[in-house]
Amino acid sequence: MKKLNEDIVILDFRRAARRLESIARKTPLEHHAGLSEKHECNVYLKREDLQVVRSYKLRGAYNMMSSLTRAELDRGVICASAGNHAQGFAYSCKKLNARGIVFMPLITPAQKINQTRLFGGSFVEIRLTGDNYDECAAAAKRYGDNHGMTEIPAFNDPLIIEGQGTVGMEILDEHPNPDFVFVPVGGGGLAAGVGSYCKLYSPKTKIIGVNPEGAPAMYQAFKKGRPVILDKFETFVDGAAVKTVGELTYSICRDVVDEMCIIPDGKICSTILKLYNDDAIVTEPAGAMALSALDEFSDVIRGKNIVCIISGGNNDIGRMPEIKERSLQYEGLKHYFLIRFAQRPGALKEFVSNVLGPNDDITRFEYIKKTNKEAAPALVGIELCRKEDYDFLLARLKKSGFQFTELKSGEEVTQYIV
Repeated sequence: MKKLNEDIVILDFRRAARRLESIARKTPLEHHAGLSEKHECNVYLKREDLQVVRSYKLRGAYNMMSSLTRAELDRGVICASAGNHAQGFAYSCKKLNARGIVFMPLITPAQKINQTRLFGGSFVEIRLTGDNYDECAAAAKRYGDNHGMTEIPAFNDPLIIEGQGTVGMEILDEHPNPDFVFVPVGGGGLAAGVGSYCKLYSPKTKIIGVNPEGAPAMYQAFKKGRPVILDKFETFVDGAAVKTVGELTYSICRDVVDEMCIIPDGKICSTILKLYNDDAIVTEPAGAMALSALDEFSDVIRGKNIVCIISGGNNDIGRMPEIKERSLQYEGLKHYFLIRFAQRPGALKEFVSNVLGPNDDITRFEYIKKTNKEAAPALVGIELCRKEDYDFLLARLKKSGFQFTELKSGEEVTQYIV
């Protein structure tokens, strides 16, 4: 990697590949028959969930850390991460005999914390701080500056981007001219690296960046023409939940990413469950984003060769109930209502008999104020067998005479059920 001037950065992907040769796994590029048939094209999955640390993040972390001098490593290295970068960082610390400190947000899934400890062993200390990645990153930077440690950023550095770009190198080694590559985007390091390599060696390949709807930092940067700080964002897709993208990653993505799209978190959850049930593939939310975008591009990808990067498989099994819940709501199979029941015998039986269809199921029933049932509505969750049954349910509910309020938005539902 060399800087020619303030604006031009040359990324040395071949050198990064040499550094990673004995460290990172060359992950498979697998043809997916079911998705190929569904979309009438050839769909290939780049399986970075099978990487040594179950995500591509090892590539960038090790590429940067292995470029440091022994003196720099001995002074210590530091990073901030929502989980995957931390694991790549920890693995690299152990391989390079370097003392490292990982700052992780308080919301980090336990699985990712435990895996970071496993990969780093005695070489790594973990500090939980901040409610999201950006708060955590600010704390890590302050600590690193005060203690003379080298920061290993999660995405906004040429050496990190070089390492992530080796994913693109491996894709083109196996399939020289894909028509589309779908890339999950958080801070933009993977998209910048893969996009740069593909545009260099397969310029006709379209690079599609995929953001979660709850944290569309790169999507908004493309719209505004510059990196922006999101006023509001959700952390559910923790591997891609950043408030703002890097100046460097944005400037590169602007040139090499052909289009940014956003995908609802519920759609991502449906993809996670389908991959698990149909293919026994375990993905985390960020890892399922690229595949989740295919339905949005059905018309343009027909007859084409498509690569979707499965960026990570670090999913905590404890999150599965929430993933299923979000999926059901997105698919229109789960609905929540606040219903006022008359305080008389038989009211609930009347509701079940006159409102519910033969295949509808009450999955949640709870008075909002348990100490004052006469004045408080009940929260009722109803699961349907078919999305089409919703209109019939609503019609029967209106006809029944029950006073009710439907909870529509995810935020509205969450304040009652979580």
